[in-house]
Amino acid sequence: MTEIFGIPLQAMLSQLLLGLVNGSFYAMLSLGLAVIFGLLNVINFAHGALYMMGAFLAWMGLNYLGIGYWPMLLLAPLVVAAFGIVIEKTMLRWLYKLDHLYGLLLTFGITLMVEGLFRSFYGVSGQPYSVPEALSGAFNLGFMILPKYRAWVVVASLAVCLATWFVIEKTKLGAYLRAGTENPRLVEAFGINVPLMVTLTYGFGVALAAFAGVLAAPVIQVSPLMGSNLIIVVFAVVVIGGMGSILGSIVTGLGLGVIEGLTRVFYPELSATVVFIIMAIVLMIRPAGLFGKEK
Repeated sequence: MTEIFGIPLQAMLSQLLLGLVNGSFYAMLSLGLAVIFGLLNVINFAHGALYMMGAFLAWMGLNYLGIGYWPMLLLAPLVVAAFGIVIEKTMLRWLYKLDHLYGLLLTFGITLMVEGLFRSFYGVSGQPYSVPEALSGAFNLGFMILPKYRAWVVVASLAVCLATWFVIEKTKLGAYLRAGTENPRLVEAFGINVPLMVTLTYGFGVALAAFAGVLAAPVIQVSPLMGSNLIIVVFAVVVIGGMGSILGSIVTGLGLGVIEGLTRVFYPELSATVVFIIMAIVLMIRPAGLFGKEK
């Protein structure tokens, strides 16, 4: 049996894979946060609750309506996006000119309401959601067993993250979005509906959270607290990558997931706090984050 630093290679690779899966969720959730903060200047604390909502919609779709995993992968983000658009139009819209703290408090309140609602119906215990048939089983790579579903999570997350980065950084639409946040009056002079663009951006940001929730449903049990357990780590990822940095959130999310996985192998006691230790070090050296722009 091959060993690295006295640890069997298979144990190390399985923790690395687990780290990559966690990193995929960190990347997708922090990407949604970065899109919303970078383009709308709102700290969206409700992101974890909307991620949980995505997972619950997948579970409800299967158990109440008989709608399987693949349609829910598209439907749940659309439903959560519609919910996000209602929040943006009725509440968030009035806070853009105010201090960040108001947006944070409002979205924190929304989190408590959404979590409380689901908790009153389903309690705090987790609901099982089975892996779709097409992705059950595993690949035997010789040196390790790779579960098909975990491989799919990593591939799907990377595809969505890179597509989002490409649209925002490299296309005309992305240029309008970025210009609309810097100088809305000028962009409106070109005949572009900036308020609608802002609303759709928020809808897209929360849809990313719901998509991650549906992906997570077969990996972890669906429970009303799944979002609040994850959101603090995701905020740390966003801060390390740089608030509002799209590329930063993707790279940092995946990187920190892998570091967390390796920490579980070498020093398990530290695995729950390693992200926050890295955050403290990064903030001391680069207060704007690794990919953030210094003001």
